[in-house]
Amino acid sequence: MKLIGSITEQDFRRQLLRSHDALFTQVPEGNTKLRILQNKYSNLATAYSLHWIPEQGEDIVTYLINTDIVAIVETDRHDSSVEPIIKTMTVSKYKIGLSMKDQIKLAVALDLAQEDLRRNGTNK
Repeated sequence: MKLIGSITEQDFRRQLLRSHDALFTQVPEGNTKLRILQNKYSNLATAYSLHWIPEQGEDIVTYLINTDIVAIVETDRHDSSVEPIIKTMTVSKYKIGLSMKDQIKLAVALDLAQEDLRRNGTNK
């Protein structure tokens, strides 16, 4: 999908950058989520939160990992000793059935991730 700089894209860009900053800063909750992702994906260079579902006892967050993997991570909100449930899929598989709005959000996240990888000298 070609990005055109629309207001929707700009809004998603701001939202995605905030989620990225929260994940990669020293905020305790972000630190825990980052550690979970790093343990599962040893080549993790960047990640963006695409979707978050707060359930009663757990959080379900969908992340774009680098530019090639989408991970759906379910963590217990009250007990960090409970092993997280992680489902992994390719970006192309994740795209199937996405609404136009979610396709735009994914395209913006991919653009941001590509910028991160270029800046860090990681080619993916």
